[in-house]
Amino acid sequence: MELALRFLGAARHVTGTKHLVEIGERRILLDCGMVQGPRRIADAANRELAIDATRVDAVVLSHAHIDHSGSLPRLVKLGFDGEIHLTHATGDLASVLLEDSARLQEQDAAHLRKRGVIFEPPYDPADVVRTTRRFRRHRYHEPFDVLPGVRCEFFDAGHILGSAMVVLSIERGGRTVRIGFTGDHGRKDMPILRDPERMPAVDWLITESTYGDRVHQDHDSMAESLAQVVREELHDGGRILVPAFSVGRTQNVLYELGNLMATKRIPKLPVWIDSPLSSKATKITSAHRDLFDKDARKVIESGREPFFFDGVRFVEDREESKALNGVREGVIIAASGMCEAGRILHHLKVSLPRPADCLLTVGFMAEGTLGRRLVDGDTEVNVLGEPQRVRCKVRSILGLSAHADWRELCDSLGHLAPTATRVFVVHGEERQTLAFVERLTGLGFRDVVAPRHGERFVL
Repeated sequence: MELALRFLGAARHVTGTKHLVEIGERRILLDCGMVQGPRRIADAANRELAIDATRVDAVVLSHAHIDHSGSLPRLVKLGFDGEIHLTHATGDLASVLLEDSARLQEQDAAHLRKRGVIFEPPYDPADVVRTTRRFRRHRYHEPFDVLPGVRCEFFDAGHILGSAMVVLSIERGGRTVRIGFTGDHGRKDMPILRDPERMPAVDWLITESTYGDRVHQDHDSMAESLAQVVREELHDGGRILVPAFSVGRTQNVLYELGNLMATKRIPKLPVWIDSPLSSKATKITSAHRDLFDKDARKVIESGREPFFFDGVRFVEDREESKALNGVREGVIIAASGMCEAGRILHHLKVSLPRPADCLLTVGFMAEGTLGRRLVDGDTEVNVLGEPQRVRCKVRSILGLSAHADWRELCDSLGHLAPTATRVFVVHGEERQTLAFVERLTGLGFRDVVAPRHGERFVL
């Protein structure tokens, strides 16, 4: 029985994770993410998937982020009829994220039709419903059968709520072969979630490398940087705009602001969460308190809510969002995280011309995005089709990333070197991936490779 791995996404790139495990004639897909980027490239990739959906027997999903889960409804639409295995929290988050993705694609298609451009979304809300019906939820540390002779176990990855490292145990010729997949690997000592667990010994390892050549700011200095920005803006009489992803980053910023207010490092101030999806994700996060770390549980035991504290307001409808145009002080957290879409654009139109206001970025901004242009110091940008002069302050805090840096990854994975006979480095731009290949080789790992898209490796 031949055992092989084929890399169909996020190979020397970050988005569109899809790794196919071939066990004889059977196939298990690790993640099924959407490619994100220029429409011409992303649409073709998200439509074709580079795989015959009818020949996939099962899917194992590491976490809910769209670049890992977003093509699941397309897989179902193209004929996949197997089970999708995930954690309980990932199931809750993926349900709302996929629903939102389908809605946005329909809106996008309608907008393009008005311009005479025909665009058929890769999937619709009905496909999402058919997809979520295939979810099979599991707890951490409770092995389950994916297929006959193939067991799977989830370990906490500490990346976002419900994120998991995946270990497949495959019976082959009287022995067990183990394949480990980090998914997106989180960080130690970060707010809300427990630290990433250590993966047990594996024969083959697939690891991410988003920050394979970077080191993050530590948590304490990050919190002080956030406090300093807030204090300066209160002094200047301006408001703070925070573009943030709905899952993970929004909750982290909320939690940090709540702690800073509770410890009187900053005065109490109003905080608006202007994203319906962020509101849903925050409620789901709050419902899974069993996954919180000790510090977050202590906050709750003290009687203080980590996300729903005094001064926080969740904005649901458009009229309430428009009313924020008149807000002069406080914090507005809105999607999208890279300023490419969503309500953050309307707030930018108001704040960019104001010298007293501040745009505070708290995550990676991809090249070519509006967020990247602002961080890079462009003095004039287009927002909603109109040129805008940038007169507000633009600040960045780099310590809130949910991806481990190279030192954290090496610390977490180094113990696997004696058993892992082959390592595949994925989920990173080429420079980061190749740098991390060298780091792992220096740690004593054997046969470390950075696969290219479509490459197949036989065990």
